[in-house]
Amino acid sequence: MLHKLSVLLLSADPRLRRLLGYWAGSGLFYLIAIGVLHMQVRAGSASAHGAFLLTWFGVAGVLFFFALVRVSFALRIAPWQLAVMQALFALVCNIGAYAVIGPIRGATLMVLLVVMVFCTFSMRPRATLGLCATAIGALGLSMWWLAEHDPLHFPAQVEQMHFAIISCSLIAVTLLTGEMSKLRSRMKQQKQELLAAMGKIRTLATVDELTSLVNRRYMNEVLSAEERRHGAPAQALCIALLDIDFFKSVNDRHGHDAGDSVLRTFAAAARAELRAVDVLARWGGEEFLLMLPATDVAEAALVLRRMAERVRAIRIAQLDMEREVTFSAGLVQRHAGEPFAETISRADKAMYRAKTSGRNQVVTA
Repeated sequence: MLHKLSVLLLSADPRLRRLLGYWAGSGLFYLIAIGVLHMQVRAGSASAHGAFLLTWFGVAGVLFFFALVRVSFALRIAPWQLAVMQALFALVCNIGAYAVIGPIRGATLMVLLVVMVFCTFSMRPRATLGLCATAIGALGLSMWWLAEHDPLHFPAQVEQMHFAIISCSLIAVTLLTGEMSKLRSRMKQQKQELLAAMGKIRTLATVDELTSLVNRRYMNEVLSAEERRHGAPAQALCIALLDIDFFKSVNDRHGHDAGDSVLRTFAAAARAELRAVDVLARWGGEEFLLMLPATDVAEAALVLRRMAERVRAIRIAQLDMEREVTFSAGLVQRHAGEPFAETISRADKAMYRAKTSGRNQVVTA
């Protein structure tokens, strides 16, 4: 029940929970400000009626913004828009506190600086400048009106001094927070670029650029992970080493571009006959290593036979295709507890027998 209530009030979305956390921080700040205001009422220096109205206005605003933040995702209200609305509300509360709190009213102006700093994390620099101009204008009009209608409690000279100090402070803080906002944006962009670069490096480190198959380094990691499993394998596992027949003559007669086309086309055709759990890697040059988990020798031989038929059917524009593209393969089933180095060595010997006995065939060790 408590969990359901928590999800209902605070949502399960971590982004929305973070925004509600910011709301809770500002709500605590409002409560502290209300407490200070009522302390001044008890001391006799603040207006009780004004404090009462300001308290209820502040409490109602805090509750309203909780509801607004809670449904902001559904209403598609951006965080910076929420920040603008809450900053304007804080400005109105601040002006009200300045008017009713009494002799310590100058201290309330420092709260505006906190508001401007808070806006750094959500608002764009231009919006922050606009808010700064709005705050200076609203404060100027309020102080002028108070000095005109109640010069005894709000002397003109004091109000001018307050206005000059808070205006300079707001402008300075706004400019500094604007630079901080730009710095945060640049850092965020650099982080995205760094993540993209790391992803590209990771891809280059594990994928063969020419054939888009995994490379030898990644295949060794896969084999090492399989080897580290404790105990004998529960299911059969086969390894095959494949070598494209007469590949050197293709390079010699038609050039390396044609050879690259053969490798790319062969890789695509061979991969089309594999399952998602099978791993085909470019082992080096025109050699490819195939791992077939949960497959015995008879099943693996059928896979290689289908693969050979598909490969023979490929056509490459750069070649005259007087000879079909074929491969020779050595196929072995891994023994329980056998190091993969030995398994691959047995597959290599089987492949050598396939090449020396006429090519275009699969030899099982």
